[in-house]
Amino acid sequence: MASEMKVSRARARHYQWGQGADGWQLLNQPGLSVIEEIMPPGSNETAHWHSKARQFFYVLEGQLVLQFNSSHVELSAGEGFHIAPEQVHQARNNSNENCRFLVISSPHSHGDRVDVALDSKPTAA
Repeated sequence: MASEMKVSRARARHYQWGQGADGWQLLNQPGLSVIEEIMPPGSNETAHWHSKARQFFYVLEGQLVLQFNSSHVELSAGEGFHIAPEQVHQARNNSNENCRFLVISSPHSHGDRVDVALDSKPTAA
């Protein structure tokens, strides 16, 4: 039974997104999602918000910038940041090296994302 719960990138569903970024779905349950992602230098995701999911970004290697409407947070390896539902955000790698991080969402964020421009306010979908 314990071996059925063991996860790794080698066993996880892999996908590519954005500007050459990679993701591995380590856990995908209705109440909880854990994804390991690697963003290449100079890349970013589309600004967006989630109506229900809260997310926690935790940097494993490199540096990650979380951009919000009027501010940003810079994270280095060993640092994390919580994003509440309905908070517009964008992950960016402004550095010259890959950034590897975990995104933990509760409940899972699939189907709960609304893409917007920065300086937008969430509106009911």
